[in-house]
Amino acid sequence: MGFFPGSTIGNFTPDEAVLLLRSIKQTLAPNGSLILGLDLKKAPELLLRAYDDSEGVTAAFNLNLLERINRELDANFDLSAFQHRALYNSSEGRIEMHLVSRKNQEVSVVQQRFRFYAGEAIHTENSYKYTIEQFQAVSRFAGWTPRRVWTDSLNLFSVHELCQFQEA
Repeated sequence: MGFFPGSTIGNFTPDEAVLLLRSIKQTLAPNGSLILGLDLKKAPELLLRAYDDSEGVTAAFNLNLLERINRELDANFDLSAFQHRALYNSSEGRIEMHLVSRKNQEVSVVQQRFRFYAGEAIHTENSYKYTIEQFQAVSRFAGWTPRRVWTDSLNLFSVHELCQFQEA
């Protein structure tokens, strides 16, 4: 049995999710199962409040990317010169996180220079949201048989049991 907690699969495009699910299937023993967590589609307003929280937790998480680049790639990003922005892309069914330059600036990363204009964004993350039916279609395409699904009382999050065998 495999276990893929959280909702990390949402960070993959649907095509990449299929490839990941196929890879997991090949890794497990024949007739194996997978338990997987998945964030469900919900009202865009609710998603935006979660990904642009008033406490700034998600903003700090997103800006940490620049902090790590500074530390690990000898860069000189001024974190205060970027602002976190979360958007819901309804046509793609995903939250997008961006870091937006507050001003015209130039940054050095591994001795290469990059120019950012005020308002220019760095697209840092996607988080795809699915309905149960959409995810079951993705998992079937990857060769899995959806079996059981559990959700919280508000249907915000789900846990899926996928099997490698066809049920009788």
